[in-house]
This record gives sequence, structure tokens and C-alpha cells, in this order.
Amino acid sequence: MTADAAPPVEPAPAPPRTGRAGRDLPKAIGIGVGLGAYVVLSLVFFKPAFVLLVAVALVLGSRELHAALKRQGMDAAIVPISVGTVGIAIGSYLAGIQRPVVFSTTSVLLGALALTVLASLVWRMPGGAHGYVKDAAASLFIISYVPLLGSFTALMLAGERGAARLLTFLLVVVMSDVGGYVFGVLMGKHPMAPKISPKKSWEGFAGSMVFGVVSGVLMAVLGLHVAVWVGVLIGVALVGVGTCGDLVESMIKRDLGIKDMSSFLPGHGGVMDRLDSLLLAAPVAWLIMYVLVPGG
Repeated sequence: MTADAAPPVEPAPAPPRTGRAGRDLPKAIGIGVGLGAYVVLSLVFFKPAFVLLVAVALVLGSRELHAALKRQGMDAAIVPISVGTVGIAIGSYLAGIQRPVVFSTTSVLLGALALTVLASLVWRMPGGAHGYVKDAAASLFIISYVPLLGSFTALMLAGERGAARLLTFLLVVVMSDVGGYVFGVLMGKHPMAPKISPKKSWEGFAGSMVFGVVSGVLMAVLGLHVAVWVGVLIGVALVGVGTCGDLVESMIKRDLGIKDMSSFLPGHGGVMDRLDSLLLAAPVAWLIMYVLVPGG
């Protein structure tokens, strides 16, 4: 080697492996498997552990949404919202399983929601009148979007065969996401909502429907012990509403000018990026199973 020869250049480290959908697949799969194992084990052996997971996830989701809104000058009352979220999730479950019922689940849920709203409005008052309406609107938006919709998971779990109800709800929504990802990567050509979510395709939606309906039928027969048509209804309804939930969050992120709510979950984005479909699907799942599955 001559004196003026350039030193050898070290090769750049290989970027993390991602699919066409842009996810870091190894990390995404690892996180998904770990959360799935926790969910199944908690529902089988210790249901309060699952309720605690719900409470933590809803608080983290609320804080992510608060941080995103704050970039646009909307400062929600995140402290009372966080405290209220825990009370809504845990209180609704405890009231639902209490025998005899001293406080009904409905009264606990409505009371916790009302107190959270009241505390949020009062919390902002020392900040003065300037921007009060905007900040209060941000608080009410977070409360209605995250803890209110998410509380229906606790209502499902508190009913008879609550674990089977929760597994049905979760499995259909998760498998809808898996089917949409697989079909979208392999066959996605026709954009479903290009102005909202360019990567979402009609082929992916078809995959979501296939995976979701099959999961709904299997859980209806094997877990809930109801007719096949109930499983089909659960699958179709949750896939449709879950897809809307995904698009709603995409609209929020586009309006706020962000790609992900956060990077809290490697390979997935933020907690809200995983809750989006579940939040809108939860009340629909609760209603269908409350009406059509005995013991609701």
C-alpha cells in the first residue's frame, strides 16, 4: 500500500429488515408474540392482570395523543385524564364481577367518566381564559376516544365467559390486521383510501375480511358456543369497524403532520398505532355479544 492510498472504508451496517409495509418485522413479531402470550396467560389464570394491561395501554395511548395534540397548541389535562382512565378501566371490571352488585357497571363507568371530564375542565382553569376552549376540547377528545371506547374491553371481560368474549374480540381484530398485511403485501394494487392511508388497499381489506370472518366463526363455535352466523356477523362487523379505526387514526396523524404517535413499541410505532382498530371495534364487539351471546 502506498503512503497516499486511502484507508479501507468500513461497510455500512445493514438496515433493519422491513417488509413492503415498512415494519421492522423481527421486532414487530417479537413484540406481538410477547403481548399475545401475556394476554392469553392473564385471561386464563388471572384476569385482573389483563385489566391492568388495558389500563396501562389506555394511559399510554392517552399520553401519546396528548403529546401529539400539544404540538398543535392544544394542551389537554393529561394528569386527571390518566387517573380517570385507570379508574374507568379497573372500576368497570370490578363492578361487573361483584356479586351481589352494589354498584352497577353502568353507574361506575358513567360516574368515572363524569368525574374525569369534570376534573379535566377544572384542572385547566388556573391557566386563564386564553385558549381554554381549545385545551378543554383536546381533553374531551382524548377522554371520548381512548378511555371511553377502551372501557368496553372491561365490560366484555366482566360478563359470563368473559375470557372467551375477550379472546374473540382480540383474535378477530388481530387476524384482520394480519390478513390485511399479508394480502396487501402480496397482492395490493388498488388503493382503498389514497388520501388517508396510501398503503391500505382493497386487496388488503379482502384479506382482513377473510381472516377476520374465519376467526369469528371458529371462536363462535369453539369458544362462545353460538351459531355460525353469529361468528360471521362478529367477523364482518369488527373487520369493517376496525378498518375504520385504522383510517380514523391515520386522519388524525395526517392532520397533525406525524407518521407514528411514538416509537414506544419497536416495529409497531406507538401504543395508539396498535390501539386504533381495537378502540373503535370494542363497543361494537361488546354490543353484538351482549345481545347475541348468552350471559352478556
